[in-house]
Amino acid sequence: MDIEVIAVGGYNEVGRNMTAVRYGKEIVIFDMGLRLDQVMIHEDADIENMHSLDLIEMKAIPDDTIMNTVEGSVKAIVCTHGHLDHIGAIPKLAHRYNAPIISTPYTTELIRQQIAGEQKFGVNNKLFALKSGQRYTISQSLTLEFVRSQHSIIDTIMAVLHTPRGAVVYANDFKLDRTPVIGEPPDFARLRQIGKEGVVALIVESVNVSDKGRCPSERIARDLVRDTITSYEDDKNAIFVSTFSSHIARVKTIAECAYEIGRKPVLLGRSMERYSSAAEQLKQVAFPDTLSMFGNRRTVDRTLRRIMKSGKDKFVPIVTGHQGEPGAILTRIVMGDTPYKLERGDKILFSAKVIPNPLNYGQRYLVEARAKMSGVRIFDELHVSGHAYREDHYELLHLLNPEHVIPSHGDINMTGEYAKFGEECGFTLENDMHILRNGKRLLIQ
Repeated sequence: MDIEVIAVGGYNEVGRNMTAVRYGKEIVIFDMGLRLDQVMIHEDADIENMHSLDLIEMKAIPDDTIMNTVEGSVKAIVCTHGHLDHIGAIPKLAHRYNAPIISTPYTTELIRQQIAGEQKFGVNNKLFALKSGQRYTISQSLTLEFVRSQHSIIDTIMAVLHTPRGAVVYANDFKLDRTPVIGEPPDFARLRQIGKEGVVALIVESVNVSDKGRCPSERIARDLVRDTITSYEDDKNAIFVSTFSSHIARVKTIAECAYEIGRKPVLLGRSMERYSSAAEQLKQVAFPDTLSMFGNRRTVDRTLRRIMKSGKDKFVPIVTGHQGEPGAILTRIVMGDTPYKLERGDKILFSAKVIPNPLNYGQRYLVEARAKMSGVRIFDELHVSGHAYREDHYELLHLLNPEHVIPSHGDINMTGEYAKFGEECGFTLENDMHILRNGKRLLIQ
């Protein structure tokens, strides 16, 4: 029986990931993601109330109309982790398919929240939470397995679709972190075993394949953050930290460092509250007892007023806005749109890199420039990536020994770089190494 890989989204760009795999007349979809920067350039875009066709036209979500040409029926929608570029299009597209949405417990909770906020479509797909190490029987021919992985969000897995022809491994996104801050290292033993059992195809991210060496462990970021925050133990100025709201391990590190120097960690921003409270409720993280979190705009402003009154040396606000996004807490503070007034000697720590696109670079530059005008000291890139580097990819290829490799999750520079890397590892373009673009299909006979 033939296996076909359909590149729906995420093969022309970083974002709006969606891949379909067909075995006979049974189809499994992996990820349904959003491309946030395509939404942000339309200032009046209200995603929850927008039609999927408008979002497709904006190139903000995958153009899944290609699925109308694929013979067969979708049996499952599988999501590897909770980032919006992997789950953000579910409220707009999932209702078109009579199939359950399968993901890890934390990802499932985030998907549930996404669906609850949707205003345009009714999404009634069954949500099924599958833990790493577990299997789910899709049909007589297809079994899904979740293999433990690591990334910049908790509860991330590699998805393995077992077919009578062999396994199809979907590895978007991952890092081979042997010393993670939360959770266990990737399940190397199981990956090696799957490789011995036989992997027909590996669909793999290509974001950082041009970076040499190995991606540093999250422990390195923890040390960078701790080294910076704890060196200001007796400082009386403000310390603001901004990081990815979804990066629970990083938020935990920052909160613990604040606690260490006798300051109260305060999470500010809707997404900060959403991601962290979900992780806490599922008992996937334990924050210091002194931590508090506020998402509502009025409550945030009230909290900032209280910080000013009580003494800014008593708190470490952990805030949204590391990309300079309009409306984010840090942006509002810097622009003077909150009760908080920045003063000379206050510090802003960015525990995140700028996501590489012109919009983000411009917004972040504006925030930093305005902050510096107030005499604020900037600490940049207290961060490590959540995406595998070249040697991590080398290790994964040798663990799995796939017959075919399809680089994904990147623009042509990234997937092209992966193809060059693959040739170094003995693969041949258009033979067993395949570059796909959105809307293209690959038949593995």
